[in-house]
Amino acid sequence: MQTRSSFPASSLSTNFESDLEVSGDELRGLIEQTTARLVEFLDALPERPMDGTANGVELARACSEPLPEAGAPFEQLLGLLFDRAIPCTFNTASGGYLAYIPGGGLPQSGIAALIANVVNSYITVWVASPALVQLESNVISWFCSMIGLPEGSGGYLSSGGSMANFSALATARCELLPEDFLHGTLYVSDQVHHSMVKAAKLAGFPPRNVRSIPTDDRFRMSLDALVHSIEQDRSAGLQPFFIVANAGSTNTGAVDPLADLADLAEREKLWLHVDAAYGGFFQLTERGRRAMNGMERADSITLDPHKGLFLPYGTGCLLVKDQAALKRTHGTQADYMPDHADPEFVDFSEISPELSRDIRGLRVWLPLKMYGVDVFRRQLDEKLDLAHWAADRLRALPDVEIVAEPQLSLVVFRYAPEGFDNQELNALNRRLMELVNQRQRVMLTPTRVSGDRFVLRICVLSFRTHLRHMEMALEDLQAGIQELQLRSDS
Repeated sequence: MQTRSSFPASSLSTNFESDLEVSGDELRGLIEQTTARLVEFLDALPERPMDGTANGVELARACSEPLPEAGAPFEQLLGLLFDRAIPCTFNTASGGYLAYIPGGGLPQSGIAALIANVVNSYITVWVASPALVQLESNVISWFCSMIGLPEGSGGYLSSGGSMANFSALATARCELLPEDFLHGTLYVSDQVHHSMVKAAKLAGFPPRNVRSIPTDDRFRMSLDALVHSIEQDRSAGLQPFFIVANAGSTNTGAVDPLADLADLAEREKLWLHVDAAYGGFFQLTERGRRAMNGMERADSITLDPHKGLFLPYGTGCLLVKDQAALKRTHGTQADYMPDHADPEFVDFSEISPELSRDIRGLRVWLPLKMYGVDVFRRQLDEKLDLAHWAADRLRALPDVEIVAEPQLSLVVFRYAPEGFDNQELNALNRRLMELVNQRQRVMLTPTRVSGDRFVLRICVLSFRTHLRHMEMALEDLQAGIQELQLRSDS
């Protein structure tokens, strides 16, 4: 007996094939409209306020909307983005952005991202895009060479330092600890990035397994305190396995004694992970290599090209001394996955947590191929010079204390006139930061050190930041201090 399908033929409308498709001319028009807006944005960048978020709550509420049933004109949507949403942000693309750890957002990488998104090739399985995978593998090889890692090293591009730190810890856990790993202990400095603490939590370690090691007067991990903590844990029947060293901490820019930590890790058979998300690419410079001597001996290293190579946010990296360790940790089998047996090439899905992602490698490959690495080296050398210039000028300001000298391109300071207790100094420095940021020429952010000292930071790491921006920062700090002094006198 013949049965009839209940599927209605009317649902197979021939109009469906054109609903989401665009012609070459239509795509060109969309890109040209977008390009015009982007050029306008970049041309106006120096005049944009550093912080446009004053009406953020109202605008966020106004942007809340239900799922749209019908479309809207593209020009109208560009207007929403460029006239309302984008201006209501921190001006992270500006040379005056000296806050947090700046990125750069090279427009050339934006072009690479456009190519990657439009061609939409599959990147994490080698057989799907052999040449594109090789271009990304080249990037990893360049980074390993830059650091000085040995043959057999490798890694992958991540969404950022947080994911790289997590993957490094997971790899160390699988390599050094048994399946029942809760006796394993981790060692971080009191300047560690919070993503490392989060990584420990996500990797299954309770907070009691994470040891916070005190730092010296330059905010570098105390080797003696670390050795003592390891000895105590071993005596208690625990299993030390993982040391996290900073190569440029977010708080103070500190670089831990990497060579000494490498010696200790080798002697104690521990995994040494270097969080170089901020500082790692200063390895391209002579001064950076001196400051970070010993990093090349690490078992794993986190880098953020979206910091030290000035790329768009969302471009991180994990390098390991032994790439095979990544595969032992992340590799899995599935019937629907293609076979890949050629050891010359890599499936990124087998050495990283992700199976589906964009072609991150093009964001790095394109600008490096366009300009060569020496342009980046000279930019990074300039940032080191600017940080030291700022520290020297800050020292000359009345009652300014340098709390952390620049070890790379970050300087920490505070206004500390006599006759005020710590809480009063905290309030003074908060007000000083507000006075500087209100002028909207540069943007500074604070942190806290040594318990409860509120301090200010200047972090120089944008390809758009040059001497004129540092001069503006010092002018605005001096004006802010003068205003605070006048108020104090009155």
